[in-house]
Amino acid sequence: MGRGFRLIFATSLLLMLLDLCRGSTIGICYGRNADDLPTPDKVAQLVKLHNIKYLRIYDSNIQVLKAFANTGVQLIIGISNSDLLPFSQFQSNADTWLKNSILPYYPATKITYITVGAEATEISSNVTALVVPAMQNIFTALRKVGLHKRIKVSTTHSLGVLSRSFPPSAGAFNSNYASFLKPLLIFLAENQSPFMIDIYPYYAYRDSPNNVSLDYALFESSSDVIDPNTGLLYTNMFDAQIDALYFALMALNFRTIKIMVTETGWPSKGSAKETAATPDNAQTYNTNLIRHVINDTGTPAKPGEALDVYIFSLFNENRKPGLDSERNWGLFYPDETSVYNLDFTGRGSVDVITGANITSSNGTTWCIASANASEIELQKGLDWACGSGNVDCSAIQPSQPCYEPDTLVSHASFAFNGYYQQNGATDVACSFGGAGLKVDKNPSYDKCLYMTAGSNKTATSNATAISSTSSSQAGEVHILALSSTIMTFFLSFILIIGNI
Repeated sequence: MGRGFRLIFATSLLLMLLDLCRGSTIGICYGRNADDLPTPDKVAQLVKLHNIKYLRIYDSNIQVLKAFANTGVQLIIGISNSDLLPFSQFQSNADTWLKNSILPYYPATKITYITVGAEATEISSNVTALVVPAMQNIFTALRKVGLHKRIKVSTTHSLGVLSRSFPPSAGAFNSNYASFLKPLLIFLAENQSPFMIDIYPYYAYRDSPNNVSLDYALFESSSDVIDPNTGLLYTNMFDAQIDALYFALMALNFRTIKIMVTETGWPSKGSAKETAATPDNAQTYNTNLIRHVINDTGTPAKPGEALDVYIFSLFNENRKPGLDSERNWGLFYPDETSVYNLDFTGRGSVDVITGANITSSNGTTWCIASANASEIELQKGLDWACGSGNVDCSAIQPSQPCYEPDTLVSHASFAFNGYYQQNGATDVACSFGGAGLKVDKNPSYDKCLYMTAGSNKTATSNATAISSTSSSQAGEVHILALSSTIMTFFLSFILIIGNI
């Protein structure tokens, strides 16, 4: 009895440790309802160039699956609502689809989730009735080949699945969907699959500007919205909507189901009445969203809770019907140029090296080393820029202005930018095999001045050494605290196992 308890406890402790080590992730939705989009091979190159590690597609297109083989990009693939009927009727249909459409490309193509249907409650009860049976058949097909724990099965929802979302603590599912939701939630809980939700604060503001402030929707609010039932303070609508879903799940006693945001974003252009659909607002929303997620902020009801979020969408899609905004959610145009600058690392308006917050007002951009690049990639790029690339790297030598901090990221950033500026400040000149990252914040610090195209140096940063040091110390404290916690869990686990 005692031995069995210790084993169960040790296993639970290890699972807690693994969950603690897991962080939030940012992915991108890759819709293809447009003319003149790049080929999937070129899209794979674009995704890799911007260090995007997670991608959602809406089908199982063979060319897309082939293009992302051996890229390391993790894919969510989809089964459309129009295909639900055959999957829900016969197990053999799911088995055949898996055999022909997935297994030939897995695991070279890293498929991690399959969405069965999309926002079915927005269509009809006839469609919702097909979702869970289809999910069960897909799950069974995966189990037959031993992949049911590696590839999770779920379905996506709009926020309309809730009948009430404010205050968040009063979040509740729409009772009209009870017959659909009950078996769905049981399936998700039993198989550790996430509840997938599409969340758009943009629509909440657009449809009710008198009740929702733009700053609140954009993560820019300087005041709090208080939940009267819990006293929790909300500074943005995104968190409030996520917590409404958490409370709705808890009200039905489904406390272990994780939430995944499979779509969110902001349009960069809209019709005359859609005044909030601008590039500036889109950039602000997505920049703040990425930072909020990557920092593992969590929500007021679930502080520190890991949350995977997918931004909609990779490209503008000109074939989509509806208002102008529907065709302008993309981060890129079909020619692969950016609609607006976006830093996928989550640092946004804060420089990755010094914490300097210096925005270029004249369109100037710089090239720095991506924090997601490997040391091998950074060293290779640094050596090339200072050698064949003809960059003057004397400033990063010992006792010179840019030697400190003596890190590979810092030195590579200086060299990358030198090559970038000397070669016309083009996207290609900042690629470095995906190790370079374009920013519109001046990375200069102290006496280390970064070049700009057409001149030798830029003005120095206004950021002080004190603010940089305090940010660094805060980061070190966070890392040390996390490391200490992980070590404590690990040692406890070893001791328990040793006593079993």
